[in-house]
Amino acid sequence: MTALATALTPSHLRLLEALFPGDGLVTRPEEMAVFGADSSRRSALPWAVVRPRSEEQIVELLRWAEAEKMPLVPRLRGTGMSGGAVPAFGGVVVSTLWLNRVIDIDASDFCAEVEPGVVTAEFQALTQKQKLFYPPDPASLKISTLGGNVSTCAGGMRAVKYGVTRDYVLGVRAVLPGGKICDAGGRTHKNVVGLDLTRLFVGSCGTLGIFTKLTLKLLPLPESSATVLAAFGSLRGALEGAHNVFRAGILPTALEFMDAVACRGIAQIRDVPWPKDTTQAVLLLKIDGSASALPGDLDRLTRALSQANPLCLLKGLGPGEEEPLWEIRRLVSPAAFQLGPDKLGEDVAVPRGKTVEAVEGFQAIGAENDVHVACYGHLGDGNIHVNIIYDAGDDGQRARAKACKEAVFRLTLSLGGTISGEHGTGITKGPYVSWQLSETERSLMAGIKQVFDPSGILNPGKGWV
Repeated sequence: MTALATALTPSHLRLLEALFPGDGLVTRPEEMAVFGADSSRRSALPWAVVRPRSEEQIVELLRWAEAEKMPLVPRLRGTGMSGGAVPAFGGVVVSTLWLNRVIDIDASDFCAEVEPGVVTAEFQALTQKQKLFYPPDPASLKISTLGGNVSTCAGGMRAVKYGVTRDYVLGVRAVLPGGKICDAGGRTHKNVVGLDLTRLFVGSCGTLGIFTKLTLKLLPLPESSATVLAAFGSLRGALEGAHNVFRAGILPTALEFMDAVACRGIAQIRDVPWPKDTTQAVLLLKIDGSASALPGDLDRLTRALSQANPLCLLKGLGPGEEEPLWEIRRLVSPAAFQLGPDKLGEDVAVPRGKTVEAVEGFQAIGAENDVHVACYGHLGDGNIHVNIIYDAGDDGQRARAKACKEAVFRLTLSLGGTISGEHGTGITKGPYVSWQLSETERSLMAGIKQVFDPSGILNPGKGWV
């Protein structure tokens, strides 16, 4: 790989000042600090931050960066959990937050064209006004952007029925190193001409190009929805309840679970509807459909769950009744800090049938290492969030937490799973990629990277290396 620049020179800064006038260029350390961190709690100070307002600026930036071998780190809202937007290896951060237009929402084509900086929840609200539906729903949807979601192939709770971000990206327009523009895909819902470059960009974490436009697939908006919360005296009881739902022919929109440790953390910050002393797992399910059919579907769902003898079962029909139940689920991650001052937030995925074995194994690993392990996540697709809770100020706990993380990864892989279900690898999981991907697979990916980015200037050190 070509040697990259190791610092900004005065001539580099003059070029950036001319290309990004006014507040388009940030160089003061106190102002750059926020652009060097993400939700992984990792941080590094960039050499400079640029904030383009147009595609033309990005073209000129990438033409210059390729010539100068200047590392660039694409960034949006920094909600990623794996350090993918952290300039850990130096470089210029490229924030595309100012590219935030919704260009078009088309109810005839069932698609939309947007710039990468559009906030996901705001876009969803706009589509719903036209009775359209954009299903991907990462936990950070109120603050994360569509460009960031596409870059990481964000998942979310509705994935069990509707899939993840990659299933809704019809096209990507991206600027490549050297200033070339790649238009992959388009507004059609089917396209088998050539290789699928669109899907190659999805989940590439800013290593192949910088997005300037996305074309997204939309669906008709469901008329109504309903939610059920059920608590169980054992994890296996909860899984039996989930199996009963599928056996009844019901495909939930979302199927979430929380283990006993996660439930205990929530109970320390708010009143909970389940029995505190006996609850070992909680399921939270959502269904959607026509307003006329939904009450009947809700009855079928509750009957299926009741066969597994839940300790309690609560129902909500429509947003007003559902929201209090989903608010409980959204508290899981912050509630973990009631059990310790620090945490390693991992997200692994296993085959659906291995979920109970995985969670019981993760809990046993926590017990062996004398740290709290809270498991929760998307039971419907085997995506488990494993929060390893510890005190980073204690050398012994810090070492045990790392050992716990590595044991979680090894168990996950032994069950046929993946060390990252939806957070990507970034810098927090980069050292473990070789545990999952063989040298052959990593070599193929490196070859693809070199075709798009021959000098390796885009988000160096991230992904699969």
